Amino acid sequence: MNYYVYYKLDPERLGELRPAIEALFKAVEREFGVRGRWMRRRDDPATYMEVYEGIADEAAFEAMLGREGAKLGLPRKVERFVSA
Repeated sequence: MNYYVYYKLDPERLGELRPAIEALFKAVEREFGVRGRWMRRRDDPATYMEVYEGIADEAAFEAMLGREGAKLGLPRKVERFVSA
């Protein structure tokens, strides 16, 4: 399963959030063997997306994503995609 998590953030918070996102990526990599990617929308400096590809244990991943994502203090939208 591939996960795409997107949200808006105040660009002023970027310095505060970057270490938290990196910590989240390290935790995901340690627990699920998948390295996340952090992307910013090209035409909007406030829209960001985390990408996680190849997640095998969906239930455990979603529990962790919900728990750890809540620490960021941002409303986040999670989309799930499979290969066509």
